[in-house]
Amino acid sequence: MPKDHGIGASPKRREDVRFLSGTGNYTDDINLNGQAYVHFLRSDVAHGRLTKVDTAAAAAMPGVLRVFTGADFEGVGGLPCGWQVTDRHGQPMQEPGHPVLAQGKVRHVGDPIAAVVAETYEQARDAAEAIELDIEELPAVVDMKAALQDGAPKVHDDLESNLCYDWGFVEENREAVDAAIKGAAHVTTLELVNQRMVANPMEPRVAVGDYNRGTGDHTLYTTSQNPHVIRLLMGAFVLGIPEHKLRVVAPDVGGGFGTKIFHYAEEAFCTFAAKAVNRPVKWTSSRSEAFMSDAHGRDHVTKIELALDKDNNFVALRTDTHANMGAYLSTFAPSVPTWLHGTLMAGNYKTPLIYVNVKAVFTNTVPVDAYRGAGRPEATFQLERVIDKAARELGVDPIALRRQNFITEFPYATPVAVEYDTGDYNATMDKLIEIGDLDGFAARRKESEARGKLRGLGVNCYIEACGIAPSNLVGQLGARAGLYESATVRVNATGGLVVMTGSHSHGQGHETAFPQVIAEMIGIDESMVEIVHGDTANTPMGMGTYGSRSLAVGGSAIVRATEKIINKAKRIAAHLMEASESDIELKDGAFSVAGTDKSVAWGDVTLAAYVPHNYPLEDIEPGLEETAFYDPSNFTYPSGAYACEVEVDPETGRVTIERMSAADDFGNVVNPMIVSGQVHGGLAQGIGQALLEGCVYDENGQLLSASYMDYAMPRADDLPMFTVDHSCVTPCTHNPLGVKGCGEAGAIGSPPSVVNAVVDALQSAGRDVTHIDMPLSPARVWAAMNG
Repeated sequence: MPKDHGIGASPKRREDVRFLSGTGNYTDDINLNGQAYVHFLRSDVAHGRLTKVDTAAAAAMPGVLRVFTGADFEGVGGLPCGWQVTDRHGQPMQEPGHPVLAQGKVRHVGDPIAAVVAETYEQARDAAEAIELDIEELPAVVDMKAALQDGAPKVHDDLESNLCYDWGFVEENREAVDAAIKGAAHVTTLELVNQRMVANPMEPRVAVGDYNRGTGDHTLYTTSQNPHVIRLLMGAFVLGIPEHKLRVVAPDVGGGFGTKIFHYAEEAFCTFAAKAVNRPVKWTSSRSEAFMSDAHGRDHVTKIELALDKDNNFVALRTDTHANMGAYLSTFAPSVPTWLHGTLMAGNYKTPLIYVNVKAVFTNTVPVDAYRGAGRPEATFQLERVIDKAARELGVDPIALRRQNFITEFPYATPVAVEYDTGDYNATMDKLIEIGDLDGFAARRKESEARGKLRGLGVNCYIEACGIAPSNLVGQLGARAGLYESATVRVNATGGLVVMTGSHSHGQGHETAFPQVIAEMIGIDESMVEIVHGDTANTPMGMGTYGSRSLAVGGSAIVRATEKIINKAKRIAAHLMEASESDIELKDGAFSVAGTDKSVAWGDVTLAAYVPHNYPLEDIEPGLEETAFYDPSNFTYPSGAYACEVEVDPETGRVTIERMSAADDFGNVVNPMIVSGQVHGGLAQGIGQALLEGCVYDENGQLLSASYMDYAMPRADDLPMFTVDHSCVTPCTHNPLGVKGCGEAGAIGSPPSVVNAVVDALQSAGRDVTHIDMPLSPARVWAAMNG
């Protein structure tokens, strides 16, 4: 029988009550007394020198409180980058300044030049149109390889070139990899593009700045996945505000997908302007504005080579990638194509030699940073596409080739510097074959062919790294922050608990899943546990939510704090029952003395902690509140196997996904319903990338896909009913919950399975097609079929 409470149960998400009833509290719902509004004047050219920014006419317009330009931010720090990469020659990356408002030059369409603060948004917008602006347009560089050529326009005049870094990993492997590829029995080579993506969370970004002149306290309300990190970066490096005088609040947030991790100019501006005009200042992004101000994702161009011996064993892998940074370095951008990508190039396979080269490039485009999966989808797509191509070249079954090269013994140290603690890749493949009914594919193909359609099957595996840690390691790799998590557990006198966590929920279901963990530990009902998050004023310092770290890191901090609570409560219970502390057991919400019928309820013990009439005061302080910080000793490594079946219309090139199956190993699962929902969402985003989505610039740096008229998001009728399974469990060995993370798996595993399926469909009809770059639009597929 399925559980009805605690770990492993699927209670409905408690937060959905307010979301579905319209009583949530999102940042745009926050309106402060005396609030003013800001509109940003943004560049409409990709690269240019600012020769005139005259704000006099704008400043005189009705309702205008003040017009700000880059000159107002001279002496103010620029937006910081949170990760420094050292290149393969031992040199630090080139790190240009990133002003809050443009100073001297604009470097991408959407770069903010000026900001008008007015009584109403309409007045601010109208006044912005009155700013007299002259821009000496300069040649823009958009193509990464062209940006590295001699004589290419420089995005930043003070840098040596447009090359941010040339990273090699593992550099000591380079010559051995070259030699292994040269001497291999077979080498498969593939060039591919992981196109630029726009995250498009349901809720656009919002920032509200407030300043209390009486106390000198600043408050920022913002749509953020990690308010403590925003407070640290903005306070210490941009505005020079001491942390105890700066509060950052991220209330209900409608999705992030990575794009709300980063510190943005609008957050710093609203905080700065609130003090300057002595009024709260609010900015709400429009959807069109989001396309050119939110950090984009992906945008890699790669050549990958897989070498095999005469028995089809993988012997070496080599990749050469150009990664677009855009015009500036976003908060964690340098880490995405390096440490979040290169360390996963072993995948599920025991390839003995791997070398990864990444050239990060500045271009006149919107900055690029982490997007759901962040480096791991890029690595998986390269690896799983080249393996599929190798299988076809060798004339072997793609599943058999993968199985032959699976890692089967754990722990396993990869040649790219990480150690997988657990996994069972054959088990997830077996489960995939079962739930996807792969044995029945041949019959389904015949049925499709009878209707004039081409049917293809694509299979792939993935592994990812979640809960990035430990802090001392990532510090050596260039992280400028720790990657621990925190929790404070406060028990009330009547037995209820308030848990203050540094993790942030923006769709993950923390308010449901975290109480399940605590309820399991104590033996109480989940309704007795309240989760508080998102406000730096009442939560301990934490790193937020991204990279599927919530349960593995944040949940582990909660476990550690709750263990401290239980240990103290046992001491109180031992005193109340006049027993030895070592004999006290906690089960089903009651403390008992082992081997006796003596017991005392959880609520009686918590009441004694706050009403200490019968209490060992000489040994234990009153109260019941504990804090824990948890810094993992290793990443967690979720893994899985995915299968996609498509139909291709040979007349039009249109691809229809008929079946999508996912077999995942997430370690122990706290709430199966939430996990399935996370996988479904990731699958939708991965399919969106494979078939529909793509951010496109022209050669002048104009964003051609700047609205939903030109950027195709997946809709319900683009997707089949998914078959998902997470019954293959190899618990993580180094966190107390044995969990691994599930939030990004679907987006990692689905793109290669879709492309593999389309290639299979075309080859089944005799078309000599080995690869099509995403998105696989009807036009691209038709051209490949008829090329």
